[in-house]
Amino acid sequence: MKWLRQFIKDDGLGLHLALNVFIATTLLWFLLRSLANLNPIWAISSMLAASDPVIRQAATTFRGRIINALLGCAVGMLFLIVGGSHEWKLPLALGITVLLSTYVVRVQVMWRQAPITAALVIAAGLSHESKLTAIEIGAQRVGEVLLGCCVGLAVSWGMSMLWPPPEPKKAAPAKA
Repeated sequence: MKWLRQFIKDDGLGLHLALNVFIATTLLWFLLRSLANLNPIWAISSMLAASDPVIRQAATTFRGRIINALLGCAVGMLFLIVGGSHEWKLPLALGITVLLSTYVVRVQVMWRQAPITAALVIAAGLSHESKLTAIEIGAQRVGEVLLGCCVGLAVSWGMSMLWPPPEPKKAAPAKA
């Protein structure tokens, strides 16, 4: 019964997030698995990072994730196009992507997304002989990641309109 008292006492943000994730996962699963016959795991993992019951936080994460994913995609594609796919390109591409993300783009929220996305794109090149196939699969994976971000933000926004999360509880002031 202690857990029930604690659950009632808490602000319910975990319940809000669980419902957001349930709805968004179901939507992505249906869109990608049922309609496009694709594995939705990349979109779902991306959606998880972009979901939050507090819409302001979800929007901040979404912005950082989209900007850094596009940067990683661009660098990954550049490395695939220039010279094909070789194992030694992965560490070089990831290092360059981190430098661009941290010193040029400077969107610190989700800045690790840039090298993650570059790795997704380049990994497609390492597992396929054809440069064109690698670029196609890399672009598809990035599209799934971006779709997941969009669905995560859209569900977070929609749920915040239907069921606004409670304001965070403020700590009691310290007594002197």
